[in-house]
Amino acid sequence: MSRSRQPPLVTGISPNEGIPWTKVTIRGENLGTGPTDLIGLTICGHNCLLTAEWMSASKIVCRVGQAKNDKGDIIVTTKSGGRGTSTVSFKLLKPEKIGILDQSAVWVDEMNYYDMRTDRNKGIPPLSLRPANPLGIEIEKSKFSQKDLEMLFHGMSADFTSENFSAAWYLIENHSNTSFEQLKMAVANLKRQANKKSEGSLAYVKGGLSTFFEAQDALSAIHQKLEADGTEKVEGSMTQKLENVLNRASNTADTLFQEVLGRKDKADSTRNALNVLQRFKFLFNLPLNIERNIQKGDYDVVINDYEKAKSLFGKTEVQVFKKYYAEVETRIEALRELLLDKLLETPSTLHDQKRYIRYLSDLHTPGDPAWQCIGAQHKWILQLMHSCKEGYVKDLKANPGLHSPMLDLDNDTRPSVLGHLSQTASLKRGSSFQSGRDDTWRYKTPHRVAFVEKLTKLVLSQLPNFWKLWISYVNGSLFSETAEKSGQIERSKNVRQRQNDFKKMIQEVMHSLVKLARGALLPLSIRDGEAKQYGGWEVKCELSGQWLAHAIQTVRLTHESLTALEIPNDLLQTIQDLILDLRVRCVMVTLQHTAEEIKRLAEKEDWIVDNEGLTSLPCQFEQCIVCSLQSLKGVLECKPGEASVFQQPKTQEEVCQLSINIMQVFIYCLEQLSTKPDADIDTTHLSVDVSSPDLFGSVHEDFSLTSEQRLLIVLSNCCFLERHTFLNIAEHFEKHNFQGIEKITQVSMASLKELDQRLFENYIELKADPIVGSLEPGIYAGYFDWKDCLPPTGVRNYLKEALVNIIAVHAEVFTVSKELVPRVLSKVVEAVSEELSRLMQCVSSFSRNGALQARLEICALRDTVAVYLTPESKSSFKQALEALPQLSSGADKKKSRIQIRIRIRAVSRSISSL
Repeated sequence: MSRSRQPPLVTGISPNEGIPWTKVTIRGENLGTGPTDLIGLTICGHNCLLTAEWMSASKIVCRVGQAKNDKGDIIVTTKSGGRGTSTVSFKLLKPEKIGILDQSAVWVDEMNYYDMRTDRNKGIPPLSLRPANPLGIEIEKSKFSQKDLEMLFHGMSADFTSENFSAAWYLIENHSNTSFEQLKMAVANLKRQANKKSEGSLAYVKGGLSTFFEAQDALSAIHQKLEADGTEKVEGSMTQKLENVLNRASNTADTLFQEVLGRKDKADSTRNALNVLQRFKFLFNLPLNIERNIQKGDYDVVINDYEKAKSLFGKTEVQVFKKYYAEVETRIEALRELLLDKLLETPSTLHDQKRYIRYLSDLHTPGDPAWQCIGAQHKWILQLMHSCKEGYVKDLKANPGLHSPMLDLDNDTRPSVLGHLSQTASLKRGSSFQSGRDDTWRYKTPHRVAFVEKLTKLVLSQLPNFWKLWISYVNGSLFSETAEKSGQIERSKNVRQRQNDFKKMIQEVMHSLVKLARGALLPLSIRDGEAKQYGGWEVKCELSGQWLAHAIQTVRLTHESLTALEIPNDLLQTIQDLILDLRVRCVMVTLQHTAEEIKRLAEKEDWIVDNEGLTSLPCQFEQCIVCSLQSLKGVLECKPGEASVFQQPKTQEEVCQLSINIMQVFIYCLEQLSTKPDADIDTTHLSVDVSSPDLFGSVHEDFSLTSEQRLLIVLSNCCFLERHTFLNIAEHFEKHNFQGIEKITQVSMASLKELDQRLFENYIELKADPIVGSLEPGIYAGYFDWKDCLPPTGVRNYLKEALVNIIAVHAEVFTVSKELVPRVLSKVVEAVSEELSRLMQCVSSFSRNGALQARLEICALRDTVAVYLTPESKSSFKQALEALPQLSSGADKKKSRIQIRIRIRAVSRSISSL
């Protein structure tokens, strides 16, 4: 038979997979010229011609039948084109087994099911149907023997309904050869089954929606057909019979399922009753459980149980429930009070405080427990600070002698500044200031300094947690998430309102800290009305500069620690003011103590003279000031945020005056040493420097210094002070940023020069007056007369005696200080020449021999001391010579010159022999 058309070609099918009786739409080319032309249609090898509906040459609609193959082609056969081909395929899915009690949109064939569980031999009704293949994939029995599996899985079962079900046994027995991809599909099937059960009727309607539409179409078609035939109202008609059949089917179904549904309803009622009983059990046991958990400290469990009970029975109208819930509320209220007491209890850690606040927040405690805790901590810190002060004051009154004697200004046994310089370096918090000494050192620490250390440690141990508690209160981290969300708006308002209150708390703590420290360290800086609250230190002595420096270091470290907490600087300004006042006071006290140390330097003068004519006193003076300034180095240094000690003009003036006072005190010491009576000087310890010349000719065991010798030594020291020491001290003052250095130097130099001039004049008076006083008696000794004297044969003894005395002064000065010799000898020669000039001018007349004798003596004295002549002494010698008659002849002049030279040589030899 010839064909006039091309063979059919299937190019698409929708859907491309499904279970048997799925309605599909086939599309392609040359699918026939009409319904009569379509003579064959197979899908996956199953003939579907009976359900096929030809729509057009490119579209056919049909239902998939029961096929043996899982996947296959779609073959269309027509009269005009013959057997066709397919470019697509259809995958046939195995239908899910539906239990008798499961909802279904299609008719399910009834089957007999038997209980396969090993622990039961009794059959079960079909209504207890369970799926034979829960994974929804093909079962492939394994080759393993049942006995081997039982030995491998001892005590277990492959029945998924058993309590001892083993999934591994089930998979080995039924799916040993199944691929991993199919197992993944099985997991998806299990999830779908679980979702269907959870979705309920809505999923049932969605899954059978097409079936409902088809049923509706069929009923509509039947109705239209019956209306067209006019038989729908006829008694005994097909519709009437159908209605009767349906009613009988409904009654039969009700009869059949009544027992099952009844048992199901009864089981649901029993299950609901058990659930209710379980809820009652929780409520009835809750008060006792709350007490037990509170005793164990399991507050989280109590809060969780309370929240659960509140959600279940908080609004109940059942009297029994209301009674027990009221008992629960009573226990919870007691727990709130307990937690609040623990929260306000001091001392406590920050961790515990946060924990209790969170508990109270979860329990919806009325008020603001977090703020109450902040207030309690504030009062506790203030109480600790004042209790610390009271304890130290009480201990001081009970044991007033337990402090270092070096701090008592009235006790001369304390060491000098030099002795404490090495200790100052260790006056740092946490350093070896105490550890390097014996156990009794702690008793030497002044009570006030120990109190400030204890006070700052106390504040630093409490205030950081107090500040962190406030920060947690501000950012809401104190509260749980639920409580934070519920009370966030209200807490935001509280935070804004209480920021000023907390600022006042911090200010009060800082105020108390500073006032207590001032009461201990600077008692004069607090008002009389506050002395009782912040003072009470009944001490007669003032702290030394070293202890004040130690206290400054302590307060500085406290300020640094508080700054690290990010506390605003305006709240810490009072501490900065305290540090500045302490620094100023430390400088003042140190300078005052330095003046007292220098005042006692006179006691340490050993009168040992070195090669330069100096004792150790100037060096000790300079070293004492240098050590004092060195001890103030850390005090004068400005830390970040600190002002200079010398920023106030008043402070500058006081420091300048104290510095001048130090210099003048030492000058006064020098004056006292120079004028001290001989009996008041202890010379038993004196010795002579082995490198210096023999002091004053000879040294013996019982020698003592004369007032003239002390004057020379002090004058030598004054010269060294003027040239070196005072200038070095000025440099040290400038190095430490002292103000008014020029004034200090000028005033000190003026005082020193005044003392030097006064002592010099005293010495000259002591040495020159005896020489000058011996001239006139020596000249006129033996009734000598210038008018009647013998020819000159040489200088007389008075002149030799005067020269010997001058030489003695030279020797005395030279032994002490070579530099003083010209200054002293010049003044002595001036005094002698002036007196000699006066005496010559008082002579009324000279004989020729007298004139020669006078000229000889005047010229001999002048030429002998020519090295120490000054303009004043030269003028005096000139006036003396002018008072003599002039030599008339050249022979006399020549004779006079020769005799003068001879006499000078003779005097020189005499001096050398001396």
